[in-house]
Amino acid sequence: MTTAARENRTAAASTSSALGPLLFLAAVGGLCWAVTVARMHGMDMGPGTDLGALGWFAVVWVTMMAAMMLPSLSPMAIAYSRSGGGRQARSVVGTGVFAAGYLLPWAAFGVLAWALIEGVRSLDLGVLAWGRAGQYAVAVVILGAALYELSAAKGRCLTHCRDARLLRRRPGAGGALLMGIEQGGFCVGCSGALMAALFALGVMGVAWMLLIAALVAIEKLLPWTAITIGVTAAVLALIGVAIAVAPDHVPWLTTPMSM
Repeated sequence: MTTAARENRTAAASTSSALGPLLFLAAVGGLCWAVTVARMHGMDMGPGTDLGALGWFAVVWVTMMAAMMLPSLSPMAIAYSRSGGGRQARSVVGTGVFAAGYLLPWAAFGVLAWALIEGVRSLDLGVLAWGRAGQYAVAVVILGAALYELSAAKGRCLTHCRDARLLRRRPGAGGALLMGIEQGGFCVGCSGALMAALFALGVMGVAWMLLIAALVAIEKLLPWTAITIGVTAAVLALIGVAIAVAPDHVPWLTTPMSM
């Protein structure tokens, strides 16, 4: 076999190994978007949205994270599938295990957020009503998320989310699960502040979900890291200031007074 033939065969095998994980993540992400949109219909109550019981919320949250985050996981999933070699079917199964591990840190994030929000709600603090300090509390959370975008911790975690060479290979299904958990942890460190902003805006709002998912994707998939971080920080800062100054003019924001 000539060198050119070997190179062509290697390239074809590389393309084949990437196709299965990409199609798998696209199918799962698309299905989760369809389920999420159907479940969220009429549920957007804006800031202070009732999260429901923990079990119900956990299922909804994981479905949301699969819809929002799995597309941006594609480069890492491809890197994982190529590191394992083997057949296409085995690669897709391994990618599923990898993705399941990736969602576990996000599930933990959602449970902690639920506990924090419900804990504050149980205190029945009238000062946090929207007509008093509520809108400013929401603005502070979003502006805090904008500042976090510019932090060193964000930069380090984003590097791990973008650079497949930093993915630590481990063999077998257990290794795939651990690799996914580790990658999910870096992703929480990278995008957790964006999800905090989503909770502040109204976690059941599909429009806000689409915006946050788009910001996550451009940060992880586009090549201009500094520019994409700057864009995300600017968008969050603009939303935060607008909510503090003129919340009734913020598109897609369902204010509690307008219900």
